[in-house]
Amino acid sequence: MSDQIINSDMLVGDIISKHPLAAQFLMECGMGCIHCPASQMESLSDACAVHGIDGDEITDALNDYLAEHNA
Repeated sequence: MSDQIINSDMLVGDIISKHPLAAQFLMECGMGCIHCPASQMESLSDACAVHGIDGDEITDALNDYLAEHNA
C-alpha cells in the first residue's frame, strides 16, 4: 500500500508523537503499555510480536484509522 502513513518498521514512540490518535487505537488493540520506555526503542512490528498481535494487520488497520480521522 503506497499511501500508508505508518509502516511496521517505525518506532512506536515516533508513531505516537507524529499521530497522537494512534495511542488510543493501539491501546484498544491490546498494547496498554505504549507509553513505557520500551516504546521509544521498539518498532511497531516488534511491539506487536511481544503482544502476540499480527503486525501487518495492525499496521494496515492503523493506517485506515488515521486516514479516516485525517490524522
